[in-house]
Amino acid sequence: MDRKTVAVARPGAAAGAGRRVHVLECVGNAIVGGMERWVERLVAQLPRDRFRISLLCPYEGRFSAAIRALGAEVFCVPMPEDPCWSTVQVVQALVLSSGVDLLHAHLPNAHALAGLVSRLSDVPMLSTIHGRQITMLDLEVHRAVHSHLSVVCRHSYYHALGLGVDMRRLSCEPNGVDTRSFHPGPRPVDGLRARLGLTPDTPLVGFVGRLSPEKGPEQFLRAVSLLQEGLPEATRFVMVGEGPMKLALEAELARLGLGQRVWLVGHWDDMSGLYRELDLLVSTSHSEAMPLALMEAMASGLPVVATRVGGIPEIVQHGISGWLVAARDIEDIAGRVRQMLAQAELRQRMGAAARQDMMERLELRPSLERVAALMQSLARPAREPHRLEEVSVLGRAS
Repeated sequence: MDRKTVAVARPGAAAGAGRRVHVLECVGNAIVGGMERWVERLVAQLPRDRFRISLLCPYEGRFSAAIRALGAEVFCVPMPEDPCWSTVQVVQALVLSSGVDLLHAHLPNAHALAGLVSRLSDVPMLSTIHGRQITMLDLEVHRAVHSHLSVVCRHSYYHALGLGVDMRRLSCEPNGVDTRSFHPGPRPVDGLRARLGLTPDTPLVGFVGRLSPEKGPEQFLRAVSLLQEGLPEATRFVMVGEGPMKLALEAELARLGLGQRVWLVGHWDDMSGLYRELDLLVSTSHSEAMPLALMEAMASGLPVVATRVGGIPEIVQHGISGWLVAARDIEDIAGRVRQMLAQAELRQRMGAAARQDMMERLELRPSLERVAALMQSLARPAREPHRLEEVSVLGRAS
């Protein structure tokens, strides 16, 4: 059977003016992490007069509930890295029957599924790469179906070019942060400190992120272990987030004797309030692109100590808005934390610089406008959706 190459961004290929572009967001996970929060903000802030958004994800949970609350239709299907034919067929029928103009994938498993559906349905697709590096699966799908790859930092852009990604199907749309939602302010009365029984002046250092290997949460604990000598006895540390390393971290915390110093908080709903309760944020990731938690903390006026990986040097100005350290260098991490806790004036100055920098360079609205323009340029021209009964097993209208 004949197949056409999917559309790529070019003059004249955009969806017709005056109608809404229907985008199916294909998300390969449904936890409440940085990528999912990015999608949630995209759905919340895309202009309703220009876009109609639906969501495809692997299971119901807090993420799908949040997207549904924004007025989007939500569909759940299995999303292994090797998608089965029945799932491909179901999603293809959904795409054709509901008049989807663009498939937008997040994570390699979603890219694989959306790529197959794109090729069968002749609907263009975009895949946003939220991590530092292009995975082999992302590269294979891109080469097979000519999907457009959008990366979120320059490091990832040049990595993709180095792998041979076609420059015509590659773009960089850096992440942005909502500086109206994340801003300096008074500490919440009934927030984290109240829950933990801490006074307003207790020094509090935080790690915010998924408890998974690439985030290096064990490095945070080991750095804290080095800090036990010489810090005020009242100093406390919190780890905010969920993930597969939770049990291992609890064991490590006990082994290091940090049970009275460090709390594993788990999921926290009021993130804007949480940042205002911290004195310093520490990011110990081994691999990152443009982490939202780091940007949100800085927009909240919080100084940071962060590893020099991926796109983080594009966010943190070393010695101005925070400190950059080598990944896995727990001595340097501990030294910078010690320095920041000892110098309140330095924390205040760096926090103010961090806030100003986020407002000037990485505001959310321009970031979303770039993504919206890319989506509109890639979307197929208007055409009538197929009725469900017209979709054959082979993906061709009868």
